[in-house]
Amino acid sequence: MTPLIGIPACARIKTPGPIHHVGEKYINAVVNGAEGLPVLIPALGGNVDLDELVARLDGLLLTGSPSNVEPHHYGGPASREGTEHDPKRDATTLPLIRKAVAAGLPLLAICRGIQELNVAFGGSLHQLVHEVDGKRDHRSDKSKAIDRRYDPAHPLHLTPGGMLARLYGAEEVMVNSLHAQGIDRLGAGLMVEGTAPDGLIEAVSVIGARAFALGVQWHPEHPSLESPVSKPLFQAFARACRERAEARARARAA
Repeated sequence: MTPLIGIPACARIKTPGPIHHVGEKYINAVVNGAEGLPVLIPALGGNVDLDELVARLDGLLLTGSPSNVEPHHYGGPASREGTEHDPKRDATTLPLIRKAVAAGLPLLAICRGIQELNVAFGGSLHQLVHEVDGKRDHRSDKSKAIDRRYDPAHPLHLTPGGMLARLYGAEEVMVNSLHAQGIDRLGAGLMVEGTAPDGLIEAVSVIGARAFALGVQWHPEHPSLESPVSKPLFQAFARACRERAEARARARAA
């Protein structure tokens, strides 16, 4: 069965009015990487019945975004002037994450997604990682062409015995780096799956999750779903989503 995989949208104010949008690379990642049917979820917060939504889906992909989680969600200081936020997405994804994990809905969280996952579990964020003592600059080089910004940027040290270490069969892999924010205090119930050389947490899993539940700070969806880092990740997510779809089909037929 082709699993239905939800992708929460970002909300932007554009002329002539607000829009809800998802980058095509994430849609392609669901179709070609996770072998699923993408279902775009508008950022409507409490105007969406999240319990019904979770019950109808077979997977959830949380995307990256130029916007940042509003710091009041994790007790952080006010953002620097000019920081882009998306309160409608926050109002949708933060409760959706908690419901998805509780229901055993497979979850893959990318970039902003891992930050949302951490906040949803009570963690906090560094708003500007490059200004934190001892941390490197994890932002992309804007002088490079778009695709070159996704080149491998640093090694990811994998937690021995963790989900990612088992998935890759390695102690470390090379990942790209295109983010200014990152995990500060780890959320309760999350396990560190990998760290950057400066110690920044770049991959987490949900302890005791009923299904695949993983967040990564890098961008496995671009530039190639066939890379040795991206392919195993999406294959594992795809397996979990198919299992969910098959289980739902059996329940309907019973």
